[in-house]
This record gives sequence, C-alpha cells and structure tokens, in this order.
Amino acid sequence: MSITAIESVLQQMRATAVQAGFSPAAAAPTEGGGFAAELKRSLDNISGAQTKAYGQAESFELGKPGIALNDVMVDLQKANVAFQTGLQVRNRLVSAYQEVMNLPA
Repeated sequence: MSITAIESVLQQMRATAVQAGFSPAAAAPTEGGGFAAELKRSLDNISGAQTKAYGQAESFELGKPGIALNDVMVDLQKANVAFQTGLQVRNRLVSAYQEVMNLPA
C-alpha cells in the first residue's frame, strides 16, 4: 500500500466526518505526530458519533421530549458508516503492515 493510498483513505475519513456533522480536523487543536495523531482524531470522532447516537437512542427510548425517531435512526446510521470506514482503514493498515513485513530483506 502506497502513501497516496493511505492519504486517500484519510481524505475519505475526513469527508465522512464532515458528512456526519463533525467539524473538520483543522478546527481541532493542532497536535504533532502526523499520521498517528490523525488516526487518533479519526478514532475519537468515530467514538463520539457512536456515543452521541447511543445517547440519543436511549433518550428516545425513555420518552424524553424533542427526540424524533428519524433523527435517532439517521444518527445511528452515521455512526455505523463511520465505524465501518474505520474498520476498513484498520484492515488496510494491517494488510499493508503484513505486506511490508513479508518484503525480502
């Protein structure tokens, strides 16, 4: 897996985060670390989306006013898409790592 492929996956993750309603990574406090920091921010965004969606679902189940079923379902689907994207990135990273480790010395 090349650097351009990894950058492409990161770009897709950013686009998914924007579509899910998260602010772009530029709005987050700047941290060093490059790829590792970007990956951590993406995982934090996925976790935040899931926490928000599950909290909203629980509020709907408890009958709290102002929580519509369609909003709950959309947020749950956004969290699911973000999780699936993160899972695919993980799979590609593991595959790339295994490929690098199998290179002849």
